Amino acid sequence: MTAQSSLQIRADLVEALRLDLVGPDDAHAFAHELLPEPPSRWYLTGFLVPESAPIEQRSDEGTRDEVDGPDAPGRDDSGPNDRPAARKTVLPSSLGLSVLVAPAGATLEAIVSWGDYRWEGGDTEPATDAADPDAKDSGPRGYRREPRRENVALVLPTLGGPPTTTTVVNSGGLDLVATARAVEPSARIPGGATTVSVFLVNRRPPAERPYQAFIFQAGLTLRSPEPFVARPDLRGAEPSESLDDWDEAVADLHYRDCFEYAVGHGVSAAADRDAGGQCYQVRTTWIPTAQVERVAAPPIAEVELGMEVLGGLTDGAEASKRLLPLVSQYREWIAAQEPKLASLEPVQANTARDLLTKATLAANRIEAGIGRLSDPAVLAAFRIANRAMASAARRREAIRLRVDPNTVTAPEWRPFQLAFLLMTLGGIAEPTHDDRETVDLLFFPTGGGKTEAYLGLAAFTMVLRRLRHPGIGSAGVTVLMRYTLRLLTLDQLGRAAALICALELEREKDRARLGEWPFEIGLWVGSAATPNRMGKQGYRGPGADDTAYARTRRFWTDSRRHPAPIPIENCPWCGTKFEAASFRLGPNPNKPDNLDVHCANHRCDFSGNRRLPIIGVDEPVYRRLPAFLIATVDKFAALPWTGETGALFGTVDRYDRHGFYGPCQPGQGQPLGAHLPAPDLVIQDELHLISGPLGTIAGLYETVIDALSSRTVDGKTVAPKIVASTATVRRAGAQIRALFGRADVQVFPAPGPDRGDSFFARTQSAEEAPARLYLGIAAQGRSLKVVLLRAALALLSAGQTAYERAGGRRNPDNPADPYLTLLGYFNSLRELGGSRRIVEDEVKSRLEAYGRRRRREPEDRLFSDRRISYDVLELTSRVPTAEGPEGFSNGCSGIFGVIRQ
Repeated sequence: MTAQSSLQIRADLVEALRLDLVGPDDAHAFAHELLPEPPSRWYLTGFLVPESAPIEQRSDEGTRDEVDGPDAPGRDDSGPNDRPAARKTVLPSSLGLSVLVAPAGATLEAIVSWGDYRWEGGDTEPATDAADPDAKDSGPRGYRREPRRENVALVLPTLGGPPTTTTVVNSGGLDLVATARAVEPSARIPGGATTVSVFLVNRRPPAERPYQAFIFQAGLTLRSPEPFVARPDLRGAEPSESLDDWDEAVADLHYRDCFEYAVGHGVSAAADRDAGGQCYQVRTTWIPTAQVERVAAPPIAEVELGMEVLGGLTDGAEASKRLLPLVSQYREWIAAQEPKLASLEPVQANTARDLLTKATLAANRIEAGIGRLSDPAVLAAFRIANRAMASAARRREAIRLRVDPNTVTAPEWRPFQLAFLLMTLGGIAEPTHDDRETVDLLFFPTGGGKTEAYLGLAAFTMVLRRLRHPGIGSAGVTVLMRYTLRLLTLDQLGRAAALICALELEREKDRARLGEWPFEIGLWVGSAATPNRMGKQGYRGPGADDTAYARTRRFWTDSRRHPAPIPIENCPWCGTKFEAASFRLGPNPNKPDNLDVHCANHRCDFSGNRRLPIIGVDEPVYRRLPAFLIATVDKFAALPWTGETGALFGTVDRYDRHGFYGPCQPGQGQPLGAHLPAPDLVIQDELHLISGPLGTIAGLYETVIDALSSRTVDGKTVAPKIVASTATVRRAGAQIRALFGRADVQVFPAPGPDRGDSFFARTQSAEEAPARLYLGIAAQGRSLKVVLLRAALALLSAGQTAYERAGGRRNPDNPADPYLTLLGYFNSLRELGGSRRIVEDEVKSRLEAYGRRRRREPEDRLFSDRRISYDVLELTSRVPTAEGPEGFSNGCSGIFGVIRQ
């Protein structure tokens, strides 16, 4: 299927949602629809009730039914519920727009549109409570929509005077109420501009049948003979030293060409601009939309990006020849931005100048990184890291395409990935360099390739330690990578494990330089995902059912019913699914010290007697000290309670072929001679999640981790290099200072004066690549429970309809398949528990009948009338990792649930 097919399906879903929650406008095919039940029950929002209607008509009985009510499970995370408001929340009786009118503007044209519904098909209208959407029809009976539209010429009221009221003719009681006030002129607002607010108010007399006095699909459009004045956002427009204002200043610069022409009251607002960018018309909308364009890494010519080519560099001179064009082109881009500053306001120009200074600093650091490749050890580490990254990338692509790895296109870096690696070499290659104290924040959208960028740096760091400290003294944890969520951690395990496999094969080719101790990756995420203890036959102590011994035995007994002992299902090197025999307890199966993982594919490099370099049990992690350790931040709570965790920071003094031993493992191994080096690199992924109370707790442990990882080199205290990544950033400097205690923060790629171009990242228009679409629902007077329920019903049923129309299961590339999954994010376990109850109890019971909830027109086939089956899945700390849905871990952040058909 083409990309256009997917976009059309998305458009159809948006239309279905709009029609189901608000209803048709006058230009729609359903403008004269016939409903089987009163429209006040049919539609969720988009209508105005009479201002003087009794409270029973102006309120929704379900308004106080919240998703986190007292019977909702999982409310222990945020204490007791707040008491509900004593007064009922009323449904809206008015909507409005506020605009800035140019000094020359004296009149506005208001266009009021709505729909009235009248009973059709007999003299006797059924009682509202008895309406049955599934009843058999004897003829065209129901509630017929009558499209209504009136144009009203508005004379602007006197500035500061009382509101003026204009009656909408032929409306039965609709009024337009307008106010006007002067606006203080500024550099962005012309003198004499006026703020005008216009409200559409339903002042119809109440009716016995409430819907008869309501107006549905209410809309207000304002037109002006003169262009509306853009409403400025003054945040960031004034110089300030505040950290908060720095973000505002950058936003003020980047979005200087984005204007707001109207503000909605009780409803959202939309502006229509002509080809020249002028706005003469604004309107209300009940379901506003916004697109976020895709950000991609553009190709850069004359720069060697091939990983395998870079893995074969002969010397520093060749490295400079192949890589320095990246720096020269970056500097040319920086120079090309300078003329743009002349057209900016002074404050914006200063902000742009600061951004270009940061970009120049990044260019200098990249150039310095290239220069360091003249060091033989640095160049060797760079070459081996590139070869390992290339091998892992080939394997990953081969698994995805199900082809031979040798037939895969030669892997290449994206320019920003290679630039990030080169820029951060200094802090690793020279521990006493100032770059060591700089926290480099990799800022790129989700799916843009951040993971490969910092994995490349991790590979370089691990190899360089082996080259500079030959022998057993180079072992120990070199890279510590942390996440906030277990699901994120487990997803990254596969990608990082493939890299470690590639490094281990490189080590076996050159043991003289890379040492006898293997490259390994450890997973340290807690007992819900990985065992804390190995266990043994007859063990009945704490957590006996969760030991590696018990989990492995259960998996051996029935691998279909029981999950694997560690949360990895496929070989990261060849993609073969693990079998029961893939997990081996050794050396003594009844009293094991290790849980070894072997691939079941005899053609794989990690089958037979060669195990995969993966350690997923805490006890072997403390002994083996894997070079690459993946952990969740909450795991560091074990530091003051589990003495063996000190070994992770190199505090061991003995070793043997089974591992390393510190003060908590007396009497084992031979003397090491000195402690192992502490971790050189700390990677914090999804930095934006470390905030609030979690950030406060994590910051306490960071103090300890930084102290345990620091050492003295040439009289200077050297702490580990810290890099972080995120797809969303705000107040990054303040957050990193509070979390890590580091004063210098560099965001990469450094933003440019234009939001759509930072040289390494450029925004693609919606025509070049589909943009993400965001929708809102304006539903005053409705509870979150009702909005959640109605939106879920509409999307699930419409998604099933689109799936069936596109061929259903017969089409293996059905473009509607992604829309069969409804994903919800929640701020607390209490909200998630309440929402899950709604989905399980109400969505499930209503969904089958919902497909038959149609207008009377035979062409109304927006929703599926087939039985829809689905699974309700929860992904939180309350759910064991093995019970989580496969494929839903990448990039997920927060507490959320899934409805998957």
